[in-house]
Amino acid sequence: MTHNKIINKNNFKLWSKLGMRASFGIIAQEIAQIEKDLIILTADVSTSAGLDRFKKKFPEKYLDVGIAEQNLIGIATGISSEGFNVITTTFAPFQTMRCCEQIKVNLGYMKQKICMVGLASGLVLGNLGYTHCCIEDIGVLRSIPNVTIISPADSGELAKSLFATLNHKNSVYIRLTGGSGIPQIYDDDYDFEIGKAITLKKGDDLTIMATGQMVNEALLTSKILQKKNISAEVVNFHTIKPIDESKILNCAKKNKLIITIEEHNIYGGLSSAVSECLSKIDKSPKMISYGVNDQYSTGGDYNFLKKKFKLDSNIIAEEILLAINT
Repeated sequence: MTHNKIINKNNFKLWSKLGMRASFGIIAQEIAQIEKDLIILTADVSTSAGLDRFKKKFPEKYLDVGIAEQNLIGIATGISSEGFNVITTTFAPFQTMRCCEQIKVNLGYMKQKICMVGLASGLVLGNLGYTHCCIEDIGVLRSIPNVTIISPADSGELAKSLFATLNHKNSVYIRLTGGSGIPQIYDDDYDFEIGKAITLKKGDDLTIMATGQMVNEALLTSKILQKKNISAEVVNFHTIKPIDESKILNCAKKNKLIITIEEHNIYGGLSSAVSECLSKIDKSPKMISYGVNDQYSTGGDYNFLKKKFKLDSNIIAEEILLAINT
């Protein structure tokens, strides 16, 4: 079995209905049949990660370390040093920040290679309170050398990301956003390469750059603007580090306005990466960033929090029209 048989139109549709967390467990089973040296470690989240069937089918490839995320990274890097392909997973704030020192030393400094999957990042777990929201993970890991960061737009892109990490030289953090029944961005197989952004829609007036679940909001925003005779290009930046600088610079040359949308603090994430790139050119276009405006909030429903932080296509489109006309 090859990944080309797994990544197809029917599976893309199924995985989108399930959401990224549930799809992760299914995709992991498929990878395990191909990758004989695969080991998955969790921190007491087998059900939340959709791995219950995986651990029954491949008990020799599964290890639960309990609620001990620092041990999770330490054990994973030890197993990796013996030649195994290792994937770790737990909820995003605990996968990235509770064990940040271990990531820094073991993965950044010592250059051990593992794949970390952060479950339910962004605002989707807002009903559990802000301790389970994760708006800092990209910013934290961007500052650590030798760690690649991917935020898939849908479950199909999650599958693409997981397969791509198997042969990638560095450790990878895959950031999962959204709940179940997520919008399907891709209908069928497509070319995916770590570090290469994908133009989903061409446009001549402005460019919307988005990552993760916000790619769908970017596409919806573009449709609203189209009705107002505004042509908006939409680019999926699935890889935040390394950022696709050539794509950013090409967009900056042809459009006078760049919009970034991310389910993350506006500092440290996609907006910061794009700004850092634009600072290298003499005349850069105007830029408007949408994300969490550097604050912690009370918890709440996912859709409520998205609207609160203006991560909603109707709000974004209205503000873009206002910016263009003033």
